[in-house]
Amino acid sequence: MREEAPRAVTTICRALEEQIEHGLLPSGSKLPAERKLSELFDTTRITLREALGQLEAQGLVYREERRGWFVSPPRLAYNPLVRSHFHAMVGEQGRVPATEVLSARLMPANAEICQLLALPALSSVYQIRRARRIDGRLVLYVEHYLNPAYFPGILGFDLTRSLTELYEREYGVRYGRVRFDMVPTALHSEAAAALKVALGSPALRIVRVNRDQHGRLIDCDLEFWRHDALHVSVEVPE
Repeated sequence: MREEAPRAVTTICRALEEQIEHGLLPSGSKLPAERKLSELFDTTRITLREALGQLEAQGLVYREERRGWFVSPPRLAYNPLVRSHFHAMVGEQGRVPATEVLSARLMPANAEICQLLALPALSSVYQIRRARRIDGRLVLYVEHYLNPAYFPGILGFDLTRSLTELYEREYGVRYGRVRFDMVPTALHSEAAAALKVALGSPALRIVRVNRDQHGRLIDCDLEFWRHDALHVSVEVPE
């Protein structure tokens, strides 16, 4: 039995990979229920889930809580050197973006945000929490932290739109120098709930610290991307 299980996992992975590669299981399509797949491959649910877990780690399939397994769509190309925003970046690649505001409030800044924005202790910041979709699929949970001194009254605007465009239109603020930090991570409870995946699912955490055209630290973003949603591609100019 111990030798049969690894062989069964390999067989399932190869079969599903082949179906996906040849377009028989198209991008975004839902896989049959685990019970049906177990019957099809004449195996246990435990073995099937191990195979699906391996395919998920490769970015070929993904799971949503209470919805089942799906074939992963193409990854979004992400170039940190290109000045853009989520809706523009997604639209330029022929995909459909959407943003949902989860919460927006004035709150005390924690130690990490104070350090990122060079704020003194016990400072207040605007926190805007958003979930973002590509072609209807939840791919990004992001927490924006804004220095309220530069954006009075911003919570009264439509925050499903681009903050980049809102800054320039309403406040005359444009992004200047930006710092990026990227690290693989596991989703914490709020991010996992927003993306409708299991707690601890793999993700890419991107922290953006933004200055404006005058060099002032104005905001920072804590982004949590599904690990299979993004392809980071950078071409360094001469």
